[in-house]
Amino acid sequence: MYQLLIRLFIILIKIIKLIHKSKEDLIIENLALRQQLAIYQTKKTKPKITDTGRSFWIALKQSWSKWMDHLIIVRPETVIDWQKRRFKKYWTKISTKNKKPGRKRVKKEIRDLIFRMAGENCWGAPRIYSELLMLGFDDVSEATVSRYLRSYRSLNHDKKKQQSWMTFLKNHRDMITAMDFFIVPTVNFNILFVFFIIDHRRRKVVHFNVTNQPSALWVIQQLRDAFPFDQIPKYLIMDRDSIFSVRVKEFLERQLGITPKVTSYKSPWQNGVAERFVLSVRNELLNHVIVFNEDHLRRLMKEYIDYYNKDRCHLSLKRNSPLGRKIDKKFDKTEELKSIPILNGLQHRYNWKKIA
Repeated sequence: MYQLLIRLFIILIKIIKLIHKSKEDLIIENLALRQQLAIYQTKKTKPKITDTGRSFWIALKQSWSKWMDHLIIVRPETVIDWQKRRFKKYWTKISTKNKKPGRKRVKKEIRDLIFRMAGENCWGAPRIYSELLMLGFDDVSEATVSRYLRSYRSLNHDKKKQQSWMTFLKNHRDMITAMDFFIVPTVNFNILFVFFIIDHRRRKVVHFNVTNQPSALWVIQQLRDAFPFDQIPKYLIMDRDSIFSVRVKEFLERQLGITPKVTSYKSPWQNGVAERFVLSVRNELLNHVIVFNEDHLRRLMKEYIDYYNKDRCHLSLKRNSPLGRKIDKKFDKTEELKSIPILNGLQHRYNWKKIA
């Protein structure tokens, strides 16, 4: 339609040039200016060029050499851009006529299977493609599987790494402990360091201590105190703290026979059990007290860890405590619920007691 309109404009302009030979420039200039003024009169705000207006200027460009000398609301670059867009639109219409764009889409069932296999295993495209063939899906190529696998991993950056690490943690949970530090500021803004070791199997805190000057030698002494010879784990998870130096790792391997496992850079989730303990300590204790000194913090931590191991319920332990807590049922109507304050009432334990 617009191509026909442009041709009509070109014919009209050529007729004007033939009829008015000497005054043709003046008449066409007048026509160009009037067309632009008409747009200004119809639009009080910034004028918007319609498709008809664009067709007029493209026709004027093709038939009048001085068309650029009398532009007010249209720039020469804009007219040229319109022509390029028309050309692109024209060829797009021709190339897609009676055709569906793109290649044939892979079935949703196959796509879901590729994503599922990639999520549940550490497989590459050849292995997934082989599994698909074994399931009777022979209408997909290995290149297609590879393309969808790249798309999946671009949206799930750490999925492959997380899966292998989580599998390791679950398979070796009974033989894993973790150690870490967290800091606590005092009332005078001095920094104290709390060191702890926690068992993965029962979430039990097996050792803790407090210092204001942590070092590799101090950590080695804590490891000696924490692990009796008959209770040595196979793996010990730690982060990339400089305190856990080569000297500490050599002591673990040569003296205690423990394999150190260092987490990846900026990956606290790999030491999630220890990180979760730190969150519990802060939410349930440290956010509610002001620590005066090292002895004060050590006393608070000792009381909290005793409560944490014996009484605190954990979802991961089927709502039991790390050391195991017997269910205290009410057997007598004369019994009433007794609240036992811990940490001066920050936490409580509840038991049934007979009324005296």
